Amino acid sequence: MIVIAKMKAQAGKEEDLQKAVLAALPHVEQEEGTLVYAFNRSLSDPTEFVFYEKYTDGDALTAHSSTEHFKKMLTDLGPCLDGAPEIVLYEEIGMVKK
Repeated sequence: MIVIAKMKAQAGKEEDLQKAVLAALPHVEQEEGTLVYAFNRSLSDPTEFVFYEKYTDGDALTAHSSTEHFKKMLTDLGPCLDGAPEIVLYEEIGMVKK
């Protein structure tokens, strides 16, 4: 299960958004079914961020979304966002891993 989540920060709130996510990462790292949780910032637009997430299955995604640290992150992100995040679920077809 792959998740791509795109979000845009309000101008001047980029660092607050980044801090909210970075605070959650140590907790996400402990989740058994979360294989990859990468947080990225656009090189061309510093207000645009994207997550690349990989889970063992849908149950792992549900478990991640139910954690207290995820809920806190969402609460902290709310005032920083410029609009609703765009979230799309994907099925992995192939991958190169080095």
